[in-house]
Amino acid sequence: MKLSKLVIAAAVVAAGTTSLATGAFAQAKEQFFPLLSYRTGPYAPNGTPWANGKQDYLKMINARDGGINGVKLTFEECETGYATDRGVECYERLKSRPGVTLFDPQSTGITFALTEKAPADKMPLMTLGYGLSVSQDGMAFKWNFPMMGSYWTGADILIQHIGKSLGGVDKLKGKKVALVYHDSPFGKEPIPLLQERAKMHGFDLQLLPVTAPGVEQKATWLQVRQSRPDYVLLWGWGVMNSTALKEAQATGYPRDKMYGVWWAGAEPDAKDVGEGAKGYHALALNTSGQEPKVIQDILKHVHAKGHGTGPKDEVGSVLYTRGVIIQMLGVEAVRRAQERFGKGKVMTSEQVRWGLENLALDQKRLDALGFAGVMRPLSTSCADHMGSTWARVHTWDGKKWNMSSDWYQADEQIIKPMVKTGADKYLSDKKMSRRPAGDCQS
Repeated sequence: MKLSKLVIAAAVVAAGTTSLATGAFAQAKEQFFPLLSYRTGPYAPNGTPWANGKQDYLKMINARDGGINGVKLTFEECETGYATDRGVECYERLKSRPGVTLFDPQSTGITFALTEKAPADKMPLMTLGYGLSVSQDGMAFKWNFPMMGSYWTGADILIQHIGKSLGGVDKLKGKKVALVYHDSPFGKEPIPLLQERAKMHGFDLQLLPVTAPGVEQKATWLQVRQSRPDYVLLWGWGVMNSTALKEAQATGYPRDKMYGVWWAGAEPDAKDVGEGAKGYHALALNTSGQEPKVIQDILKHVHAKGHGTGPKDEVGSVLYTRGVIIQMLGVEAVRRAQERFGKGKVMTSEQVRWGLENLALDQKRLDALGFAGVMRPLSTSCADHMGSTWARVHTWDGKKWNMSSDWYQADEQIIKPMVKTGADKYLSDKKMSRRPAGDCQS
């Protein structure tokens, strides 16, 4: 196979984690994107479309635009199987590649491990909608970027939405809310926020951990049947989500009283359950469908030419689109960095970090990028590494997801003090200090 720049992606798909040709890195003006992924194991149904969207966006930028101001984009996938140790191995192997940009760990557990390595390596970590909730504080976490939301913002929005459905959050008093969660760093992240909200509004919070990967939940749903919570929040991933919906159906728990995080609200989570999942709600960070211009451009410049990473009918699905968004933010961080450090040059990971910290994607810019209607505007700063705290709720109708709410913004009056306290504790435990104000220019 001829390994031209535009065919690198195809080689990666064919060879899995096989290294790219050595010569590819010797060529000038190439920005390298390491892609941690999991196409195997119990999380593959969700991890695969996510990874495909990321690849296809990079291919599209090369094919349509010739890269970023003349800088071609290259990448290599590394299979983690969602395992923290394998994710760290991938990171160590890929972090020194010429032109390396940033890492999207695609796992909260891997993020926890890499957060301690990133400052020494000067490597930015983009954790869109996952990772450490306290890393929103950019003055404490210089290298972490939990773009578009954390598990605290997600949990907060779900409580807001349930409260609104009751006629106000004051109506939550005396209610029972059960959290069925993946027993891992990912699943445990929303607990502090939910405990704070429970204290504020007087509802009873029941914590029901599910052992990974989540294929065995009968004991959990027996507890649900016995305690009869008014609402169930589902903090699952991969096979855990469809298993939970099937168990809820089997035990007679109403699906319209179930609310999932945005990693429990994609097509693979509900399609196999079909009508049995009808009425189930989940958070949505982005839309789905093939109508947006960016998706049409991917179909035109990538799939129509036989270079698509996965099946064409998957393009535009919930997690595929989220992968596209992640790569767009990475590309725009490079573009923003070039504005300061040199247009048409390959950016270092330190320069890309500055770009991530200075993104300003207003609606006009999102429209120009082809993301009209796909996501909310996003703007980061030295203090705010999240950039947006908005999400909606969508509902499964038995065959597909439909938006069922307007946008909600997480309540920063609750979250910011928690973030500050949590970040200060992290720094104290690690014997680290906050960034000085002058560091915001670096």
